[in-house]
Amino acid sequence: MFNEISCHGELHLFGGDGEVYFADLRSIGGELLAKYKGTAKVVYIDPPFNTGSSFEYRRGKKQLAYSDALPREEYLSLIREAVSLSHELLAEDGTFFIHIDYRLSHYIRLICDGIFGEDMLANEIIWTYRSGGRTVNSFSKKHDTIFMYRRSAEAYFDIGAVGMPRGPERRNHMKRSVGTDGRVYYSIRSGAKEYRYYEDDLIYPSDVWDDIEHLHQRDPERTGFLTQKPEALLRRMILSCSREGDLVADLFGGSGTTAKTAADLNRRFISVDSGACACAVTRRRLIERCLRLSLYDAVSPLSIEYERESADSPVRCAPPERYFDISRKNGGTVLTLQKLPKESVPDYAAVGSVTNGVFTARDYLLRFAEGESLAMREGEVLHLVDEDLVQGFFEIENIF
Repeated sequence: MFNEISCHGELHLFGGDGEVYFADLRSIGGELLAKYKGTAKVVYIDPPFNTGSSFEYRRGKKQLAYSDALPREEYLSLIREAVSLSHELLAEDGTFFIHIDYRLSHYIRLICDGIFGEDMLANEIIWTYRSGGRTVNSFSKKHDTIFMYRRSAEAYFDIGAVGMPRGPERRNHMKRSVGTDGRVYYSIRSGAKEYRYYEDDLIYPSDVWDDIEHLHQRDPERTGFLTQKPEALLRRMILSCSREGDLVADLFGGSGTTAKTAADLNRRFISVDSGACACAVTRRRLIERCLRLSLYDAVSPLSIEYERESADSPVRCAPPERYFDISRKNGGTVLTLQKLPKESVPDYAAVGSVTNGVFTARDYLLRFAEGESLAMREGEVLHLVDEDLVQGFFEIENIF
């Protein structure tokens, strides 16, 4: 009924002004430098922490697991290559962030010092949080480390972009007053001098970020990635170190938080990850982001490029007839979703054309309720991502 074909990329008319690479970083580095060398204002990387445990993605009751463990020297070699690539991608006034935990932070610091220079370390940021388990045989481990390096002394930085109003919380020994201009302030006298602290004055983050929590399991931002970072974390980095229209890159793109946050802040973006799971979640997240925008919001095309047909798995996508009833209507083909168990519902479907191996989407099916349908025009192709996040492209055979 369907004939599977090969594609090496996708083009979406909306999704954000950026490119997603479904590729191994070590294979795509040369292409990235050819296109983007010296142009990124921010590069953020959140590599696997190489804990020896499994990376997990959860969707409903379905759980997919992938080991993140490499031999230490191989892992550090990968990090060294990623940091070196980040350094070359950065503009002279750009900033690099690398997110890591306590296990290997000392090794990572030495790698970054060797590539950027010790004097280019701007901050060792401690992101501390309250969520997670507790231990009784040691102090509970409740922080990650984010090293912030500048490409040069001219790196752009605007602390004002991430200031927060002081707010109305109670201040001991201070008197609350309202000025003639209507502004609320708290005051204290020391000697003959009065010090005033206005509620709407901005206060700025230090290098200890204790005001951004981990995502709880039911947080609306959640995509299924257990290691997903909150958008607020990326907002602070992107806002302070770039302007609208600047390029933001993430070389371990994961669930697409950096790409999505950059798009929300009107930045261009690059996101690279070799995982089919990461590609599927990032694609859906960026497309759904634009579907929520109003008709008056500007949208930009999204490009997805593959380094190879399946960057991390030889498994073939389940066939479309497993999910859809096929019928003919008005000269086209209609795919109508069957009644399916929750664990067997596909993740994504789209129809469109293929030119020179690049699929250009025309219409999407993102809500998989029984009876939902998708109409294919003559000569179009179905792009399907099944419940295991394995994708395929299908031409329909002439069966009518």
